[in-house]
Amino acid sequence: MKKIVLCGIQEQGKEIIKFLSDNGIKVTNIVTITKDTAIKNKSDGTWVNYEDISKELGIPIYYCESYSFKHVNDVNYFKINNFDILLLGGWQRLIPQEILSTIKICAIGQHGSPEFLPSGRGRSPLNWSIILGSKRLIWNLFKLDSGVDDGDVIDYQICQINEFDTCKTLYYKVSVSVKHMLLRSIPKLLDGSIKYIKQVGEPTYFDKRTPNDGKINWNSSISDTYNLIRGVTEPYPGAFTTYGDDTIMIWKAQIWDEFLDFYKDKKYGEIVEVFGGEFVIKCYGGLLLVTEHNDGNLFVGKIYTKKYDRI
Repeated sequence: MKKIVLCGIQEQGKEIIKFLSDNGIKVTNIVTITKDTAIKNKSDGTWVNYEDISKELGIPIYYCESYSFKHVNDVNYFKINNFDILLLGGWQRLIPQEILSTIKICAIGQHGSPEFLPSGRGRSPLNWSIILGSKRLIWNLFKLDSGVDDGDVIDYQICQINEFDTCKTLYYKVSVSVKHMLLRSIPKLLDGSIKYIKQVGEPTYFDKRTPNDGKINWNSSISDTYNLIRGVTEPYPGAFTTYGDDTIMIWKAQIWDEFLDFYKDKKYGEIVEVFGGEFVIKCYGGLLLVTEHNDGNLFVGKIYTKKYDRI
């Protein structure tokens, strides 16, 4: 039996293991981290426990000493096992060359962009794709190298980003795509028939996003504001505005109207209507209906401030 290891800390990894198992491909080993290690590395927001899938399918787990594989015990684990294929299931650190060199056939990374690689390498591709108003996401499986998303492409899948998608629903599409791409690619990797695709062109990179990047600029267009909200909503830190000393989180909204002209004298960022716990706010180019938020003091005429950071 070929040895296939999955390194993961997110739900996607568990879904991959189960899907491949149900379709006749066995993941033989799991590499993950403890909850404490996830907290230390600020990765506990999406961390899940792999013990249940380990027990269900009889797959041994190794808990890394270091999330970045810098501990000698982690390196020795990979040297001793000499895996044929390495898969990632939500592993948010680069895999060092010392680990990659122990893999016999291929270590498989995954990354997405609205354009074909090498455009859109880097951080937070799901968030950026929605924030930028893209209409598609190209999700790639590629051969992991020591660089950033620069390996030969193994397979790719194009999925639509529609006007209703959020980072959460787009993640669902990615999850489905990855499972099916792995199912059609792993047999080809094992029998040597895979056809790699070279990345061609000048690379571009998405920047790292931080929680403060979720600040809403009410002078931006209503489309840009809507895309920001749905691009950083849960499970990510969310979009926010401020009122006095309060940070107001806006988790869900929709473009309500771009024709109603009753509010010409109102300011951008001003609440113009309140419907129970929902409210309409004036934006550049239209009106935004906010349906999920944490503002417990709604009133018409309230104007959100434009501070730059969370309070």
